[in-house]
Amino acid sequence: MSAQGTGSVTRPPLTRSAIVTAARSWIGTPYVHQAARKHAGCDCLGLIRGVWREVMGTEPEVPPPYTPDWAERSRTETLRDAAARHLIGIDPGDADAGDVLLFAFRDRLPAKHCALLTTAIDAPAPRILHAHEHLPVCEVPLIPAWRKRIRFAFHFPGVL
Repeated sequence: MSAQGTGSVTRPPLTRSAIVTAARSWIGTPYVHQAARKHAGCDCLGLIRGVWREVMGTEPEVPPPYTPDWAERSRTETLRDAAARHLIGIDPGDADAGDVLLFAFRDRLPAKHCALLTTAIDAPAPRILHAHEHLPVCEVPLIPAWRKRIRFAFHFPGVL
């Protein structure tokens, strides 16, 4: 039965490959705090939001304005809580290509950075794709310095 005429859109099954392909299409997008537009600008959250729009459709939630030091000020897991409303929480050790990782830059502070895995976390040379202040979106190795800062992991709902 077709979804045509019902107002709904039939989407193909969501694959890890589709998520990674969508994320890689953002490579080179300049860092712009609070932005979420491919080739124009994004921050780490904007990258995940943009990938969501490409693979899932309309964003379920638009974040309120936030300052660069929001995590230090709030001391609450705002990013984790928002991710948990729309993504499926998993053990970070089980993360695979297309999954979202949340990082804390300091011990005892909330997670405030996010990236998308482009390989399995246990691959011989795991990689992430992210937007980081002063740098365009890029794909980089998940080096030990990043790995030790992982706090949470999530996958997109419905991913195969």
